[in-house]
Amino acid sequence: MARDTLHTKCRLCRREGVKLYLKGARCLSSKCPIEKKGAVPPGMHGLKRTSRPSSYGIQLRAKQKVKRFYGVLERQMKKYYTQAKDMTGLLGENMLFQLEIRLDNVVTQAGFGPSRSAAKQLISHKKIMVNGQVLNVSSYQVKINDVISLKPSKKLDGMDFPFKDKDFKTPSWMVLTKDQHSVKIVNMPKRQEISQDFEENLIIEFYSR
Repeated sequence: MARDTLHTKCRLCRREGVKLYLKGARCLSSKCPIEKKGAVPPGMHGLKRTSRPSSYGIQLRAKQKVKRFYGVLERQMKKYYTQAKDMTGLLGENMLFQLEIRLDNVVTQAGFGPSRSAAKQLISHKKIMVNGQVLNVSSYQVKINDVISLKPSKKLDGMDFPFKDKDFKTPSWMVLTKDQHSVKIVNMPKRQEISQDFEENLIIEFYSR
């Protein structure tokens, strides 16, 4: 499983200036560096960086924010952009939809893991089932009527999954069945349901250079 080993998760959030929710519950607590220090870029010169970014820099930051939020590498990100060009509809939205329906994102949205990195680990360790079959491919794109569930285990009842929280809610395009530890895809996500304020038009400009 490819992953970014050069940056700590909290530094990534600080660099993008927003919470990317890469560390699960910690991101919601007072321990989050953005809560303590604000959206200050990492490094000893973080507070001193006052120069205005170039148009290229703005486009790069928009692309990096999406890439880091979903936990994909550059090669994967470019692949989604290329595939989106061959799809009907708006290019930027098509690109985001492909990222949103990745299995690791669905596992996170369903509350089976506190973060996308934790969801990737569950998938790679063969703890996630799709339509009753174990699937260990994080990039698998779910389809309508797919049922994603946790692999039956005696340890499940004792584990503290986010979906067990009484206030936990899933997006409207999936239906969670808590007692069966499963979620069903009933629709495809809409642009307004994607939580982050992504600027996909800037990403298109970046890859169109």
